Amino acid sequence: MALSLSDIRELFEHHGSLNYGGEQVSQLEHALQCGALAEKENAGDELVAAAFLHDIGHLLNRRGPTPTARGVDDLHQFFALPFLRPVLPDAVLEPIRLHVDAKRCLCAIDDTYFGKLSPDSVRSLNLQGGIFSGEEAKAFLSKPHAEGALRLRRWDDLAKVANTVTPDVDHYLGVVERVMERRAVA
Repeated sequence: MALSLSDIRELFEHHGSLNYGGEQVSQLEHALQCGALAEKENAGDELVAAAFLHDIGHLLNRRGPTPTARGVDDLHQFFALPFLRPVLPDAVLEPIRLHVDAKRCLCAIDDTYFGKLSPDSVRSLNLQGGIFSGEEAKAFLSKPHAEGALRLRRWDDLAKVANTVTPDVDHYLGVVERVMERRAVA
């Protein structure tokens, strides 16, 4: 079953107020901030859509507040893909799928990155397989859409600031709709 725009809206309306993994923002605030950060860096519609939707797997596969604190990796980066694949291109789906591994890669290639992670991101990193080896990082960087995933990961890390003003859900659903329409005609 594919997620429609109205399905995505409903997920955010019904579950967007849930806390974003022990951070100071809700799931919706995090999604909106990620989308806004992507737009601020002039990312294209596909990467803006990926930034907005990258954690929608948390809303589909609800495991309660802060599952990492209970030792649970909810595999959110994979959970939404079957629902989005019929309506969105790989330029959206792959950065979503790869954003967790992008964190693992950034820890391996950027000496300052790990120190900037929030406590929940450190917990999830350990549950998600830990820091990549040099070979794993090299293999990751050679994947299509790895660069988009790295950009998305950095926005993800920054999108945890309470009371940040962003465009609303309708704005980002408009971006997602444009991407869906382009895919439908392709």
